[in-house]
Amino acid sequence: MIRENTENGSVNVSANVYTDIAGTAAINCMSVKGMVARSVSDGVYHLLRRESMGKGVKVEFHEDNTISIDLHVMVGNGVNLTAVGNAIIEEVRYMVHNCTGTEVRAVNVYIDSISIDK
Repeated sequence: MIRENTENGSVNVSANVYTDIAGTAAINCMSVKGMVARSVSDGVYHLLRRESMGKGVKVEFHEDNTISIDLHVMVGNGVNLTAVGNAIIEEVRYMVHNCTGTEVRAVNVYIDSISIDK
């Protein structure tokens, strides 16, 4: 949790806020099919529903009031993976900073699955 003290009190921003912002920013990027999570039982990556996308996002808080974000995503077939990854990084970094004012130290994108549409 990030806490900012002001003369009128304090503002606390929980991990869930960062998770929601980052997940929403990532899935709104072109060619991203959604967030994924690995199943413990079979080891297969599963596409998460919108209300469960937080399972595909991990937020780490640092002592200098910065955060690092890990995202596990599924992308469409035939896309430039580097370009999609860079677009996700830029969008997530921008949206988190714009919405919360928090500096983002790192955004790590893990492309765990590719959707093959016919």
